[in-house]
Amino acid sequence: MARWVCAAAAAALLAACSTPQPPAPIAPAGKPSAPAGAAGGAQSTPARPASPSTAAPRPGPIADRPIDIDGRCAQVEEDGFREDATLLVRANEVRAMNWQLWVGRRGSCRFEHADFRQVRSRPHIELLARDGSGCKLMVWQDPRRITLAHAGCQRRCTGGIYDQAWPVMFDPRSGACARTDR
Repeated sequence: MARWVCAAAAAALLAACSTPQPPAPIAPAGKPSAPAGAAGGAQSTPARPASPSTAAPRPGPIADRPIDIDGRCAQVEEDGFREDATLLVRANEVRAMNWQLWVGRRGSCRFEHADFRQVRSRPHIELLARDGSGCKLMVWQDPRRITLAHAGCQRRCTGGIYDQAWPVMFDPRSGACARTDR
């Protein structure tokens, strides 16, 4: 009996994960479809509702803004996440950067300016690791913050915490840690 219940539960789970039938085609623009029960016995296909991607336009790219900051962000959060970052940028050229973050006592990540070379300055800044690892740091600005983020930098983190290593955000006016609760 228990095997049958397990098999039924597994079948229900697989059925829930199955791919639904493709939606019916939409009538071409300018040609209204005949209402149900119209002359000729032809049944119309109801129009497909707007998909999420067509319901609202996607936001555009972040504007190309000149980045100038003398930033220092050092903070500790309630969950044990801690970061200490300095970033000096003049006219989209990184002049100094040192960033270390910790995820509780499980591990940390460290990024130092001397280990990177700048390969892009517009519309955002990119720094590529000199060791050929593919580790990339990116800096961009939106109206409320300047963000320093990483990609492909697992080797610069210890304790397997790379997936919890969030970007650091600076307030563009003060250079301090940006508030993220707004």
